[in-house]
Amino acid sequence: MGTANVGRFDRMIRISLGIILIAMVFVGPKSAWGWVGLVPLFTGLFRWCPAYLPFSFSTYKK
Repeated sequence: MGTANVGRFDRMIRISLGIILIAMVFVGPKSAWGWVGLVPLFTGLFRWCPAYLPFSFSTYKK
């Protein structure tokens, strides 16, 4: 894994979105698509997003 490229605000949005999507597996529409929430959850927790790499993009402030 590379260096951090996900900033504080970006991280909060990703973690929140991930939790909401995963909750959809158990509550609400109970769709298996909620497991897609693992992607934003993990990228938020680890502060690293592989999709940012090809564009040399970062929201992380050093």
